[in-house]
Amino acid sequence: MEKLRLGGMALQNGVLVHGPTSWGAAVRDDTGAIRAAAGRKRTFAPHVQTPLVRGPLRLAEAFALLPDVRRALPEVRYPFERPRVAAAVVAGSALAAAARRSTLSALTRESIAAIAALAPAAVALRGGDLSRYHGAEHVSIGTYERDGEPAPKEHDRCGSHLLGPLLISSAAASALAARAPVGSRGAARLAGAVGAVAVSVEVFAWMERHPRNPVSRLLSRPGHELQRHLSTQDPTADQLAVAEAALAACLEAEAAAVEGSGT
Repeated sequence: MEKLRLGGMALQNGVLVHGPTSWGAAVRDDTGAIRAAAGRKRTFAPHVQTPLVRGPLRLAEAFALLPDVRRALPEVRYPFERPRVAAAVVAGSALAAAARRSTLSALTRESIAAIAALAPAAVALRGGDLSRYHGAEHVSIGTYERDGEPAPKEHDRCGSHLLGPLLISSAAASALAARAPVGSRGAARLAGAVGAVAVSVEVFAWMERHPRNPVSRLLSRPGHELQRHLSTQDPTADQLAVAEAALAACLEAEAAAVEGSGT
């Protein structure tokens, strides 16, 4: 059977896995039991393949899952719900805004903004099990893709690999926005931010298709190092069992969707 293209997200107490049409999530509750749930994904223009449009739509689909997961699995705990993480989001946004209003070079401004954007993730990864569940997510999905061969805790499709392309595209967008008339710079910066995400997703897709290309390797290096040293740790057997339960729930939901469509 052809392998499905899967994505995922580490939770504070478990793992979320999503495929083309469905999602599955599993958490370990306060009693130590594994709770799992699955459902259909919300899709935004699923057949859109227009470059620079499809990327933001796919990202929106991933975030649209979160309320549905919470309704189906009330025990789920999202990383951004921790007060320290919420405070880091506010502080990081303020630092990024200050950097972009400064007279520093475009690359320096966007470098500071990129570091500020990582602040919530860095805070979330301190304490708790988030980094280990992130590793469990990668191991379970990677092992599925390798037909059972154990996979490492780093994964080539992790969103951290967007860091390199996003830094460059954001710097370019900021430089262009700075040339706009003063009265329209706010709108230009907003459009530039959306455009930078769209470009970064397209570059990321190109990196996946050309993993041995020297440019691809250079752009993926920041994300790989981020995974290696900060965002993932080797999971425990109990955490890996939770990730495997999420994967199984997602695959079961995908199979049911295929049977339901009669294909």
